[in-house]
Amino acid sequence: MKKTDLEKNKALKIVEKMKKSGTPNRFSTDSATSVVDRREQRKLDQAQGLVSFPVKIKQTQVDEIRAQATAQNLSINEVVGALLEKALKA
Repeated sequence: MKKTDLEKNKALKIVEKMKKSGTPNRFSTDSATSVVDRREQRKLDQAQGLVSFPVKIKQTQVDEIRAQATAQNLSINEVVGALLEKALKA
């Protein structure tokens, strides 16, 4: 590789790191400490027994789930999990 190519690769790595880093503390009080990278989040999810399961559903159903989540002050994942448990028991 040429030296210029190596320098371009270094620059791309730096830009990627900057994109993935959190917001500095001067803009938000705890934003830098609350950012969890994907690998750590995956480990936390696995420890809780959670599995990623992509599903395609209609937009109207998504809107209803979001409305329920905001009304109950829960996350969308929790609402979907509760709905699936209820449907599977029936």
